[in-house]
Amino acid sequence: MKKGFLMAVCFLSITAAQAQKTKKAVFVIVDGIAADVIEHQPTPNLDKIAKVGGYTRAHVGGEKGGYSQTPTISAVGYNSLLTGTWVNKHNVWDNDIADPNYSYWTIFRFFKSQYPQKKAAIFSSWLDNRTKLVGEGLAATGNLQLDYHFDGLELDTVKFPHDKKRAFMHQIDEAVVNEAARYIHDEAPDLSWVYLEYTDDMGHMHGDSPDYFKAISYMDNQMGRLWKAIQYREKRFNEEWVIYITTDHGRDASTGKHHGGQSDRERSTWIVTSAKNLNNYFKTGLPGIVDIMPSIANFLDVQIPREHLMEVDGIPLTGTIDATNADAKLEDGKIKVTWKSTGQKGDAKIWLATTNKFKAGGQDEYVLKATVPVSKGEAVVDLNGETSNFYKIVIETPGNFLNRWIVVK
Repeated sequence: MKKGFLMAVCFLSITAAQAQKTKKAVFVIVDGIAADVIEHQPTPNLDKIAKVGGYTRAHVGGEKGGYSQTPTISAVGYNSLLTGTWVNKHNVWDNDIADPNYSYWTIFRFFKSQYPQKKAAIFSSWLDNRTKLVGEGLAATGNLQLDYHFDGLELDTVKFPHDKKRAFMHQIDEAVVNEAARYIHDEAPDLSWVYLEYTDDMGHMHGDSPDYFKAISYMDNQMGRLWKAIQYREKRFNEEWVIYITTDHGRDASTGKHHGGQSDRERSTWIVTSAKNLNNYFKTGLPGIVDIMPSIANFLDVQIPREHLMEVDGIPLTGTIDATNADAKLEDGKIKVTWKSTGQKGDAKIWLATTNKFKAGGQDEYVLKATVPVSKGEAVVDLNGETSNFYKIVIETPGNFLNRWIVVK
């Protein structure tokens, strides 16, 4: 009897292990496509992916007019996705990428720190994405090493001779996607980033035009190839995949040729994903590019350390979250903290620090100032006469963290 029971337990354990699928994630940045454009051009492959998961309008640019206002420029947007933070933290202000603040970790660093044996890969039409933003091999990133990369083709002017119409950039994007699809099909890296540039080139050259729209059709076809490789893996292997596809900025309203400012159209982006269990924040909350990083981390079971969670600006787009839309205002020696409650159970803890040691790799001393039901949506912190030119406020709920700064001018 006892022997039979043990055999049954072993059988059930083996069956459960076999049923548990290996999780894999891909995120894609296709450069410079405003939401109104993607919504009015035929994108059959994006539509297929969105049918599995979802589509939403999103934004870049941080808080317009606030401390986190972020230029709607390419590398700035990429790093906001990678780190889940706005420019006031990650410190990439333009495409020069002069001085990234690696204290704010990328999804790759979180992933490889927890799962050094798993594979991470980059397929990119711009070398700086790996060497500067991810910071592969740098002491400042803990000598982070990826397992595979396919990039730098823009430097090969023999195989890809540069022409004024920038057709070479489309050829590079094609090569990048083909290799990404092949590698996913054959090697199945656990975390991958695919970056494509041509759509932005056509936007800069032609604005809202047939040439730009044709580039978007090329991009959609490329996404179809990636999706086909993912579907192959899911059908043939015990794997569960998620893909997030987004853009780094919109375009100016007058011509569609420019970006970088804070107009509604330059800030207007979108997200297509195959993710399941998308929450109401994804569906109705106009999420930001910073929200993709914690969403991927959750899917891959990456445990972001608490001290980093208190700094991450993004919140997950899937699963249960308890609060969004944080705000904090200093008036008459008190800080009024507000949030939009999405959960009715549990408490919100309000933490306060008056230093920013984290910026230089240190730790801030947070003090618990209030505990209220998360459903209340607000709390008041009495400073009791203490003053500072800088406050960091963190709202900790059972489902997620939110944070705000107050910078006294």
